[in-house]
Amino acid sequence: MIAPLFLLAFLADPLPRGYVCYRAPEPIRIDGRIDAQWNAAPWTADFADIEGAVRPNPRFRTRARMMWDAQYFYFAAELTEPHAWATLTNHDAVIFHDNDFEIFIDPNGDSHEYFEFEINALNTTWDLFLPKPYKDSGKADNGWEIPGLRSAIEVRGSLNDPRDRDEGWTVEVAIPWASFARGAHMPLPPRDADQWRVNFSRVEWRHQLTGDGKYQRVPGVEADNWVWSPQYAINMHLPELWGYVQFSTQTAGPVEFRPDASWPERQNLQSYYRAQHAFWRTNKRQATEAEVPSPAGLRVTRTAAGWRACATSLCIEQDSKVSRVDR
Repeated sequence: MIAPLFLLAFLADPLPRGYVCYRAPEPIRIDGRIDAQWNAAPWTADFADIEGAVRPNPRFRTRARMMWDAQYFYFAAELTEPHAWATLTNHDAVIFHDNDFEIFIDPNGDSHEYFEFEINALNTTWDLFLPKPYKDSGKADNGWEIPGLRSAIEVRGSLNDPRDRDEGWTVEVAIPWASFARGAHMPLPPRDADQWRVNFSRVEWRHQLTGDGKYQRVPGVEADNWVWSPQYAINMHLPELWGYVQFSTQTAGPVEFRPDASWPERQNLQSYYRAQHAFWRTNKRQATEAEVPSPAGLRVTRTAAGWRACATSLCIEQDSKVSRVDR
């Protein structure tokens, strides 16, 4: 059964956020400073709580920008933070054990074969690839790396020094398009008006000081999770709810963002997927048509793996993968 809080929040504001990503007129210097090179790129909306409007607004502001060129997908983020601190220094450590900034990318929006990148205020990074979400028995590939990755941090204040109050920290990241070849199933670099599914997350821990004056997480207190496009659950691995990034070959706007015309279909398919999985969790077997009726407008067929449901233009599999009807 779907948790009532998740269901109500999802129905109240179902459409993910959208962003037009303009082409950079020149290569972006990756030095951690969000300077005049970014002026043509709009800021995203301020991040919200991961669960949406049912939770209080974040304590600190977070927002991001995106641009692109023939070689890179560029990201910048501004994280207001009165106490900038970080501890992890090993690449591919579990970076969200520190305060961090995270990028999630699903190029073709099929909810499978997506990419995750995390970074802390020490510029320590973690990159991983997921063939499918954890909820569908996906296993992260920590061996996936980003050759040619460029990243930088600027701390507005002093890192790991509790004696003062900081303004925060800023992030710049450049990911080569070639990094996405494994699972993009989309042109690299994108074409004009192509849309990818993207989301950002900020993990923020409550902190205290050790006896020798160093920052540490408050034991037993869960992190805050702030995101660009709400997930309506404390779970970033719901790619179906990520935002939409629409690429433009123009170097400045305005360019109109086109909402996904298939969104109602996607909602219908996801509702059926959730109902099927709720039945499985309770009964440990596949549901019959009588037990989980298919909604109007869906055609459900049984497969060797379980089932496949199709609407007018899209289908969803038992493991949440979304595909076009003609594929």
